[in-house]
Amino acid sequence: MYKLLFGDNQFFGVNHVSEEKARAQAMRFQDVGAIIDVLDAAYDEGIRTFMCTTHERIEIVANHMRANPTRYADFMFFPGMPYAHKYANAMTEDGFLGAIKGFLPDEGLLNAAVRGGVSIARKDIEGLTTLLVDAEMKMFKGVSTPVIFLQNVVTDLLMGLKLDVALRAFADHVRKRYKAEPGFITMNLPRLVRVLEDVGVDNPIICSNINKAGFRMCGGLQAYEDTLKQHKFRAIAMSVFASGALKPQEAIEWVCQVPNLEAIVFGASSRGNIRNTRELVEKYWKNSPVEQLET
Repeated sequence: MYKLLFGDNQFFGVNHVSEEKARAQAMRFQDVGAIIDVLDAAYDEGIRTFMCTTHERIEIVANHMRANPTRYADFMFFPGMPYAHKYANAMTEDGFLGAIKGFLPDEGLLNAAVRGGVSIARKDIEGLTTLLVDAEMKMFKGVSTPVIFLQNVVTDLLMGLKLDVALRAFADHVRKRYKAEPGFITMNLPRLVRVLEDVGVDNPIICSNINKAGFRMCGGLQAYEDTLKQHKFRAIAMSVFASGALKPQEAIEWVCQVPNLEAIVFGASSRGNIRNTRELVEKYWKNSPVEQLET
């Protein structure tokens, strides 16, 4: 895992501070070519990992990478699932049965349907979890996916419902079927670390908001710092700029001093901003340059 990862929020109009900026970005990146142009800029700046949702436009990006293996020889996807809006839109456009058929794994409609049906009948959360993962992973066939994430909307819901066993089921399935490392995105890092320890997920990869402003950090900075110091896991920091509330140099200098941090994920829309972030990370994080920041 490289220590600098590229995220996709900017491509789909996600901005937690400015709705106007979010709308402008959503309009700009309606064309998948614009997304690929920015990914090319990041790749040429030495950033090899794209941490992304399973938005339908990402499938077109994956198709592009598959079609150009020489250009993207060491390009990696870190997919995060599920992308809730995709399911809601599919239900609206195709109806329940059409949506289900579209998302089922390629291994066979009957097999997948039986797995899902039995899971629902028995309230078998493990079966539903593995079915969901297999459906989402269809678009990444043939590209490198060494880490697969569970999105925070599901991670935190399962924690809230005390269905911690589903988190273990996700981790086991990702490791067994895809030979990948499971990752978890959360809005509550301190609690998730304890939950994963309790269900036996060792040294997990966990992505959460970590920034100097304490922006969207459940429990506050001190709780996060204590967790990072006292527990064994691999932390990825997101929202390091606190959605623009922090100046880049201030944000990067601070986060690079966080104990036991494994990686930073950031989003940008221009080559200049990508380069600026890379240079700041190289300045404030040891073992630079970015191309060599691997763990």
